[in-house]
Amino acid sequence: MNLLHRSRRLLALLTLGLTLALAGCASQDIRQYADEKPALDLAQYFNGKIMAHGIFQDRSGQVVRRFVVEMDGQWNGNQGVLDEWFTYSDGTRERRIWRLTRHADGRYSGTADDVVGEAQGQTVGNAFFWSYVLRLPVDGKVYEVKFDDWMYLVDDKVMLNRATMSKFGIRLGEVTLAFTKVDP
Repeated sequence: MNLLHRSRRLLALLTLGLTLALAGCASQDIRQYADEKPALDLAQYFNGKIMAHGIFQDRSGQVVRRFVVEMDGQWNGNQGVLDEWFTYSDGTRERRIWRLTRHADGRYSGTADDVVGEAQGQTVGNAFFWSYVLRLPVDGKVYEVKFDDWMYLVDDKVMLNRATMSKFGIRLGEVTLAFTKVDP
């Protein structure tokens, strides 16, 4: 292979790599939802009883886990607690308790025992973006996996959530949830 051919091949590979890297950095801009209605007040929506039904899909799109979540949210001023009980299709159960803080400009932060550090999020219009690292047990090992959640309020009772899971920037799968507020 001559030098010119190798140089062209190297340039093509670098261009492809740069294109893929930039595409991987592309993401939604939450500001694009500013005019969407109904406006999401996270503290109001996650106050009281909520049910959610969800699936986990691996990278190929195969549904590998189904689950139901029973939630109870309570807010006192800008401080909230969201108590989540997960029941998976195989009968296993998990519990996560989020301790949430509402800040200015629709920003939120939160912690939970299985979350590394602090989750950060923001509401704009009908949307909420929530990002955190979760300690995820799999086959006797625990992995730290990044979650980027996008939630969209459909009406006063229903909110849809799509979360992307990744590790070292590699997409592992997606979680899809449908939240429904339960009447008292």
